[in-house]
Amino acid sequence: MGAGHGHKLHFHGHSPLHRAPAHLKVLGLLGFVLLVVATPKDWFAAYGAYLLVLVGVAAVSAVPPAYLLKRLVVETPFVVFALILPFAATGPRTEVLGLTVSEPGLLAAFALLAKGTLGVLASLLLAATTEPRDLLAGLERLRLPQQLVQIMGFMIRYVDVVTDEMRRMRIARESRGFTARDPRHWPVVARSAAALFIRSYERGERVHLAMVARGYTGRTPATRHPRSAPGHG
Repeated sequence: MGAGHGHKLHFHGHSPLHRAPAHLKVLGLLGFVLLVVATPKDWFAAYGAYLLVLVGVAAVSAVPPAYLLKRLVVETPFVVFALILPFAATGPRTEVLGLTVSEPGLLAAFALLAKGTLGVLASLLLAATTEPRDLLAGLERLRLPQQLVQIMGFMIRYVDVVTDEMRRMRIARESRGFTARDPRHWPVVARSAAALFIRSYERGERVHLAMVARGYTGRTPATRHPRSAPGHG
């Protein structure tokens, strides 16, 4: 759980993008996302250009395409919603592949898919090329409130601990012959989730008391700031 604790989204590498200062990458991501969001729905060429930019950045970062594509599954709910939009929206109708759909809904679905995919892909590139501790240091350099930085730091540190606890609880249930197959089993799963929440909350209390006992005053020790330029540090 020390400073060297990694994260599943990070891809170890030595590309120029890996070596770039974290706070500049955060600013670049923020600017890119704002630009994508502000782009009108029917500017199809612009979305193609944005995708080419991300492909170029991914090539420079040397992050394998399969590594990014597997993690794009996180946007599945947005994909499902986008597929429903052309059928649920009102307005003029048109025919696509033998199906009658709403023209405004079809355009809205394209914009949702395009903007969502571009934003998620850009975020994955940031996570893949930036270690969590460097990202936190970059946020500090951007003057993000200290409490928010600490919350994110604890979240990164303990997400694997909570995930492992959840895995052990699942194994314990299955070793007793329990498998959630239908809604009748949902109360058991809900009680397990409640127990996990209580355990995590109690762990947080113990960690906080231990930190206070060691002189914690509301600020964590300074994190290692990323290099200001490639080749330094």
